[in-house]
Amino acid sequence: MGIGSSKTYPPLTTASECITDRFMGTWFVIGVKPTPFETTCSNAVETYTRITKPNKDYDIKVDFEYNKSEPITSPLKSMGQKGWIQGENKNDSANWVVSPSYIPIKLDYPIIELDQKNYEHTVVGNPQRNYVWIMSRKPTMDNELYETIKQKLVDKHQYDLEGLRKVPQKWTRAERAKRKLENIIPDEFLEDLN
Repeated sequence: MGIGSSKTYPPLTTASECITDRFMGTWFVIGVKPTPFETTCSNAVETYTRITKPNKDYDIKVDFEYNKSEPITSPLKSMGQKGWIQGENKNDSANWVVSPSYIPIKLDYPIIELDQKNYEHTVVGNPQRNYVWIMSRKPTMDNELYETIKQKLVDKHQYDLEGLRKVPQKWTRAERAKRKLENIIPDEFLEDLN
């Protein structure tokens, strides 16, 4: 369904707990029902930073970096976003809205699945089911877990997974250093060291 779709869906069920400070940090995009910017992307990484300065009118800074197509060799792109935590408790809420730097509108950004024990994987949805982001703290995800998440998207969240794509995540020592992810990506995930 496109953005102009007239089909209506029930509200998405969000994670029952999302501790903001635990959610912060680096997430690798493993699977995506893509926006126009993500149809060919690879090595997609989102970094969330909590904003505590009183002179800022938003709660979270989102840095999104990715290769336009092929990992490592294609141009590196970046897209900044601002995020606002919804609800009275900004320390624990799975309901966010974000505003991409390229358009002055706020978009719903509900966190619909979350590993609440270790905060190792998450899923961010879209109320119209146009988009979804499956993310992990590591550049890879166990295939059984990935398939379980896909099934939840269909059964629990009423997603049509047409167009869902796995995002290539291929890293070398040089690429890790260029992206300043030395403390995030262990050597075991680097192709030139295995």
